[in-house]
Amino acid sequence: MNDRPHHRIWPQRLPRSLVLPETSLWTNLEVSALRYPDKAAYLFFGRPLSFAVLASQAAAVAGWLQQQGVAAGDRVAILLQNCPQYPVAFYGALRADAVVVPVNPMNRAEELRHVLADSGARVLVCAEDLLPVALQAQALLGADERLRSVLVVRYADALPPRPRPGEPASEVPGLSAALADWLYREGELKAALDAAAQPGAAAGPALVRWADALEHAPPVQPGAARPDDLALLPYTSGTTGAPKGCMHTHRSLMHNAVAGASWGHAGAETVALGVVPMFHITGLVYSLLGSVWCGSTVVLMPRWDRELAGESISRHGVTHWTCIPTMVIDLLASPRLEQFDLSSLRFLSGGGAAMPQAVAERLRERFGLGFAEGYGLTETAAPSHANPPERAKLQCLGIPIFGVDARVVDPVTLEELPVGEVGEIVIHGPMVFQGYWRHPEATRAAFVQLPADPEHRAFFRSGDLGRMDEEGYFFITDRLKRMINASGYKVWPAEVEAMLYRHPAIQEACIIATRDDYRGETVKAVVVLRPEARGHTEAQAIIDWSREQMAVYKAPRVVQFVDALPKSGSGKVMWRLLQDQEPKAAPRA
Repeated sequence: MNDRPHHRIWPQRLPRSLVLPETSLWTNLEVSALRYPDKAAYLFFGRPLSFAVLASQAAAVAGWLQQQGVAAGDRVAILLQNCPQYPVAFYGALRADAVVVPVNPMNRAEELRHVLADSGARVLVCAEDLLPVALQAQALLGADERLRSVLVVRYADALPPRPRPGEPASEVPGLSAALADWLYREGELKAALDAAAQPGAAAGPALVRWADALEHAPPVQPGAARPDDLALLPYTSGTTGAPKGCMHTHRSLMHNAVAGASWGHAGAETVALGVVPMFHITGLVYSLLGSVWCGSTVVLMPRWDRELAGESISRHGVTHWTCIPTMVIDLLASPRLEQFDLSSLRFLSGGGAAMPQAVAERLRERFGLGFAEGYGLTETAAPSHANPPERAKLQCLGIPIFGVDARVVDPVTLEELPVGEVGEIVIHGPMVFQGYWRHPEATRAAFVQLPADPEHRAFFRSGDLGRMDEEGYFFITDRLKRMINASGYKVWPAEVEAMLYRHPAIQEACIIATRDDYRGETVKAVVVLRPEARGHTEAQAIIDWSREQMAVYKAPRVVQFVDALPKSGSGKVMWRLLQDQEPKAAPRA
């Protein structure tokens, strides 16, 4: 690869490319379990899961999966919030030579149905509180698409026994009453088993308790996964159609597992805060893959809670935190900030939204911390760009990381543009995915060859518009695709519109972004009501209905009624016109 502008400021401590192990991701766990058997791989409200136990339990899950008929290349879906059972299930599936399909726990039944049907998963690892959604999705699947087995997880199984009323709660540090009510919740599995036992009940998937699977699993058969075998199928939406699975191999994921640790000064001494969801590619790479590669400890949070984050950093001496900038903003706004000891933090990084300069300055002045923003997509296994911690720029994507060649090109001619000019960001690198699962046309459209590239390499089209400065740092300026970024969660308007058209009162709908002081931007629906619904359909009713039909982060938070949507001469809705008309300083949603 020819020298690029960023090579002139490349950190001297780092090689320009990495030499990767010619092994599977499972081998990383196997090695860490040998090196650090009694060291905590994960801490969950103070309770440790050691590397040795993690490997042992993952092998048991693999044996159980093989007992269910899971063979090499079969897909296993995981529907969990962050918890110790997640890495056990993840590495168990890899040990069985299967392909992991991480599913957003906020998905509703129809969204889950699509992922299960499209991936062909026949086994689901599911949290007990999400079991009703899973069974609703099962009912929507065709006869040849249905799940064979559901392995049901209770978060409470990874916690100490719940303190009785009047007993001190210190045994479960940082656990609020609201979190406890959710984590210790039970009953869905019993209700499902009781329903299945009723006369005339439809046959459903076998429901198996997590503890029973671990206890009664047969010995696991030898594994045979190689670096270029498929390992992960995370789903991402696009500008058209339903979400598509991104095919990642052990090799493409191995690269960013190693790269993240090297770039961020991580090692066995690292204690990381694992709050970005593990179903999300960023959380998966940093809290499942990179941490196991280098033998570090991850303090797991099942969902964002600023008080719990402050307690966890203070109590466990967290050194590394990969996050969404809104989390930092929220933590700094805590009334208990003075009580938290954040002195152990030495590496703060993240993406999904720009870090406001005022917040970054406060971090630097108050805590001596910089914030290294990065950039990546599901298709690039999280980072393709990152700011060197020792030379970070604000509101900047960073520079291309190890082995990555990224360019800014004219979206039409694909000619590379000069420094400072805005074009589409295209990426070639070892972490780029293999294509979209069962979507060859979309895969072909996602890759291009640049006219001036003598090697005729395939570059991935990010769909993001940006520019590069004279030092090779990249900056995002706009989106070529219709994507809304709500606190790091990607929302694709076409998918939300398709769901809204199911509402009996909606005649037409167009989704655009509107400003939100906290989320950065949020989802707005511009709606034309059916004639019979006009005058007696409230915006809040549509918002409430949407939250029942789709993941909460996708649901519109603002609804505007109009008589008609603007359309082109060919009849297409002119969404860009509506977006451009949306005030830049719209009221907070």
